[in-house]
Amino acid sequence: MTSFAEFGLSPSVVEVLRQHGIREATPVQERAIPVLRAGRDAIVQAQTGTGKTLAYLLPLVERIKPQAETAQALVLAPTRELAQQIDKVASVVCGAAGVTSLVLYGGQDIERQKLRLRRHPQLIIGTPGRLLDHLRRGTLAISHVNKVVLDEADEMMKLGFIEDVERLLQAVAADRQFLLFSATMPERVRGLARAYMKAPEEIIIKGEHVTLENIEQEIIDTHEETKLDTLCDVINRTQPYLAMVFCHTRARVHQVTMALAARGYLVDELHGDLTQVQRALVLKRFRTAKLQILVATDIAARGLDIEGVTHVINYDLPRDTEAYIHRIGRTGRAGEKGMAITFVNARQYDQLRRIEAGIKARIAKAHAERHRRHVAKQEKIKAQLAEERCEKQPKRKPLSKYANRKGAKHKGHNLRSRRESARQGRQKTNVAHRSKMGGRRK
Repeated sequence: MTSFAEFGLSPSVVEVLRQHGIREATPVQERAIPVLRAGRDAIVQAQTGTGKTLAYLLPLVERIKPQAETAQALVLAPTRELAQQIDKVASVVCGAAGVTSLVLYGGQDIERQKLRLRRHPQLIIGTPGRLLDHLRRGTLAISHVNKVVLDEADEMMKLGFIEDVERLLQAVAADRQFLLFSATMPERVRGLARAYMKAPEEIIIKGEHVTLENIEQEIIDTHEETKLDTLCDVINRTQPYLAMVFCHTRARVHQVTMALAARGYLVDELHGDLTQVQRALVLKRFRTAKLQILVATDIAARGLDIEGVTHVINYDLPRDTEAYIHRIGRTGRAGEKGMAITFVNARQYDQLRRIEAGIKARIAKAHAERHRRHVAKQEKIKAQLAEERCEKQPKRKPLSKYANRKGAKHKGHNLRSRRESARQGRQKTNVAHRSKMGGRRK
């Protein structure tokens, strides 16, 4: 491992890193920092959790001129959570280097952002949508920006931000340095690199460098109808300090959150429907352990770095290896141990095998005896549910109020008798009428 002083970084920056317990460079930092300090374009393929944020921030900040009151560097992030996380690291590095920075994303008061932009920040971090908004309003000037970082480029593509990114690239200086960081390298991302980069250096950090060795991984077979009970069983058994539960959709996140809250757990949700104020409050409560469980979507949780997350539970199986690594990477951070539990049903084993191939490891099933008890409990719950469904089946209503009175004689018990009764009634009426009329003639 290389120490940061060996890169030629300023002593104040090296010292602030030391104060935060960061003394040696990770593989991605070791390979990227010299290239980026030399001013070259670069494509860096590295997973979440490899230290890529410092890999670009350290050389970027070192090359900013503190005396120039103009924006000189731009970092683009696909989500506000990732932008916030980058800003958190940048504020430490920039503070040591005497550089000013500002983060811009949707959900913030735009008037307050305008005021801060008037102070001429030298490093700007933001999401493409909000940056373009300021560009159109004339409140953001980036024509002097000569260093651009695109973080999580593959996620930008998935969210449909590539066109916005291209508009921003066209607005910065023509002789810019362009740095592209991505966990995967789809063709469209490579196309962006070809269009806007000059002889880029390509740095690939292979999957084995992703720090999963501190995370105990296991799978549990589940059925959809007993999944919530399985989740509660796992929480009660493992007793997490802080746990993150991942679901595919916002609706699913809300459903699971409400169900856990109804059972008395300290739980809240994190997804794209929340306002920025709501999201910040939820994350603050989770960080301070006012909540024990945070149920989240992949996008909402991207870039989160929360100390003390001991367990990650994949309530819904991740769609691919990247999503799996990102999810379970929320635990086992900073050298701490973590546990990742993934729910899987019989139809999902092919998908699970693809994830295992991606991480180059087999994920063990839950301990045999514990798993046996869990399966027995599931079967018992299924039997109880089936019994409850039978009990709730509505009884068939009788065809008439007389249907259960077999052999009972009653007026109008069938069509013939009703007709006969009506005929007899008319006859009696006619006889009575004639008798009355005959009496009057006399």
